[in-house]
Amino acid sequence: MKRNARTPRPEIGRRLGILCALLAGLAVLASDLPGVGQSRARAQDASGTQAGPHGAAFAASLRYVETFYPRWFTYRQSSKGKSANNLVGPADINPLYHSVVAINDDTLYVSAFVDRTDEDNPPILTIPSPCDRLNPSNCVTYSLLTLDVYGDIFETGIPNTTGGIYALTAPGWTGTLPPGVTRIDVQDAFTVFIFRADKYSASGQNQIPEAELFRRSLHLARLSEWMVNHDAGQADIKPIVPDFAIPFKQIADDLIADDAIEFLRQLQEAVQSSTTPPLTRSEQLVADTFNRLFGDGRFNPDSPIDRARKSDFILGAQSAHARIVNNYLTHTGRTNWITFTNIGNWGRNYVDRSSITEFCQYCNNHSAAAYFHAFKDGQGATLDASTGNGYILTFSKKQIPQAERFWSVTAYVPESIELVDNPDNKYVVASYTPNLVTRPDGSISIYMFPERPPWVPEPNWLPVPRGQFNIMLRVYGPEGTVARGTYVPPAIKAAAP
Repeated sequence: MKRNARTPRPEIGRRLGILCALLAGLAVLASDLPGVGQSRARAQDASGTQAGPHGAAFAASLRYVETFYPRWFTYRQSSKGKSANNLVGPADINPLYHSVVAINDDTLYVSAFVDRTDEDNPPILTIPSPCDRLNPSNCVTYSLLTLDVYGDIFETGIPNTTGGIYALTAPGWTGTLPPGVTRIDVQDAFTVFIFRADKYSASGQNQIPEAELFRRSLHLARLSEWMVNHDAGQADIKPIVPDFAIPFKQIADDLIADDAIEFLRQLQEAVQSSTTPPLTRSEQLVADTFNRLFGDGRFNPDSPIDRARKSDFILGAQSAHARIVNNYLTHTGRTNWITFTNIGNWGRNYVDRSSITEFCQYCNNHSAAAYFHAFKDGQGATLDASTGNGYILTFSKKQIPQAERFWSVTAYVPESIELVDNPDNKYVVASYTPNLVTRPDGSISIYMFPERPPWVPEPNWLPVPRGQFNIMLRVYGPEGTVARGTYVPPAIKAAAP
């Protein structure tokens, strides 16, 4: 691996279910996340700066958070590295899911934190054939996303058109593998593997049963376990509650706003973890400077110098977070859609890397998928359906995104960037949506309303909340102008009252 230098009034029972799920998820981290459950992150100055002079502590805190922000998430999501080499996936996707921001309902997921530190006993990954052996032309489309703990993407060379058995080893490994096992060198000892199996084919054929069988047939086990039982380590498909209900983004936002020193302690613990890969020279300088000034994050309340230093650390962390958020929200094109073409390949652009973690963690690189995110309509007004009126997104025939796999549009609630709860359990309108209405001129409109107006075709309706929301357009397998990075989605327009 080469290291590189994100409503309609629901029933009372549904609301209680969501609340219980979040409480259950938060309980998992309650012992080491003080302050959880307090107010959401407070709005920061749009420039990400604070008034007044600041010392070295402010600068050290600012740089530290901007550089290492993604590591807090992967460290916590992996239960501090203790839950490695277990393939898990949510049974379904709905508004209860909060572990990763901007989840979508296009694919079936299975993922694992892979730990290959035991070089005598490497992980063995078994991928089933995506094609029906009785009908080889009937194949499930899937992708494998492999990342380091900061979200930088690396390539394994594992094909996504055939099955196989792979040993995930360190470069220079000298062990012996059984016949039929292919060696794959992985530079970092601790990484992330994410499988996505498409629920529909590019032609719109429902392949959910086949995709479900594929993901449940994935296996990940140590070599010693695999030698005894080739079926060891089968993917575990779990209910969302409580495993996938922990709102990591909200926890991070709240900690930075209300207890930034505790957030910095936790980030420091994550960066210093044995599961964190060696830092580059510049990263080590940032970490050393921070550690020297911050120590263990304990300050003498009776010392004016310590009080000032503590204040600067807090302001530095909060300013870094504001810059991370602002960098994302202002990265817009002429129709007010946000897009990044450097996802997973940031080099030293740490702020972009942290911004994507905040809003689109575990997103693919541009060659695999393109993402366009809108918080405003074409006129620059915040998307808000508080009055019950909605918005229309119309693709002319020439504006329909070109995709090898599919394109989709998903709505999210503000701040947490999670799915919109609605009684129809509908979370996406996509190129594969059955009976999606296309006009005679080839154009397609998506209608974003809290309740579906009688004149709107059901397949083209995307439920949104009665309040603010945001929209993400995904293009899997970009082609044409999308692949070239020149595609501009049409503006979202407010519907006439």
